[in-house]
Amino acid sequence: MRGRRKGSICALLVLMVAGMLAAASLRAAKAKDVTPRPTLGAKPPEGAIALIPYAPDEKPTLKAWKKTWKASPEGYVTAGGGDLVTRRAFGSMRLHLEFRIPPGPDGKRAPHGGNSGVYIMDRYEVQILDSHGRKPQAHGCGGIYRRIAPDMNAALPAGRWQSFDIEFHAPRFDAAGKKVRPVHITVVHNGITIHDDVVVPKPTGRASGKKEVAEAPLRLQDHGCPVRFRNVWLLPLDE
Repeated sequence: MRGRRKGSICALLVLMVAGMLAAASLRAAKAKDVTPRPTLGAKPPEGAIALIPYAPDEKPTLKAWKKTWKASPEGYVTAGGGDLVTRRAFGSMRLHLEFRIPPGPDGKRAPHGGNSGVYIMDRYEVQILDSHGRKPQAHGCGGIYRRIAPDMNAALPAGRWQSFDIEFHAPRFDAAGKKVRPVHITVVHNGITIHDDVVVPKPTGRASGKKEVAEAPLRLQDHGCPVRFRNVWLLPLDE
């Protein structure tokens, strides 16, 4: 009997050690998987619309927008003077954009917290903010503004270029105008999936009172911080 008990204890210890090693291996794999890898310089695929075209040392054109921001010969535009809104309306899409939050003085946070945002269909905001090293929050960088916090914080320090790759599925309506499918969105921030096909039940933030529609313009927010944008393109999705 004693020998059997001793054998059972040894077997249990072996299982416990194996479990601990497997958990450690999984944690290591996860840690490796969440290393930020911004998708900078991603080329627009066939059929995509270049909203802020990017070429090094070439001033971008802003023909796709109702108004313009200051364009730099280095290939980016800087937020200021109001929001940037596309001339065209869009529904479901793949969207790529690159942004840079300016660093604040003496290592402090960026002016106005580095605040900006991407309003898809002028209604659903993916937040831009100086959030490096902070807890994931719905009002932090990559959050579906004040509705859904990202699964993890993938923000880089201010002063570095970052990327969003977004797959957005617009709401659907039946012939009577009743919504039959809500918004679905996937957000990849600096190469890390932070929202995986999440449902956004209604518009967010300052657009929360707007009626949902099948198509609307894209808006880049000016929130008092000179956030830079470059290489913004959009591929409409047929659904």
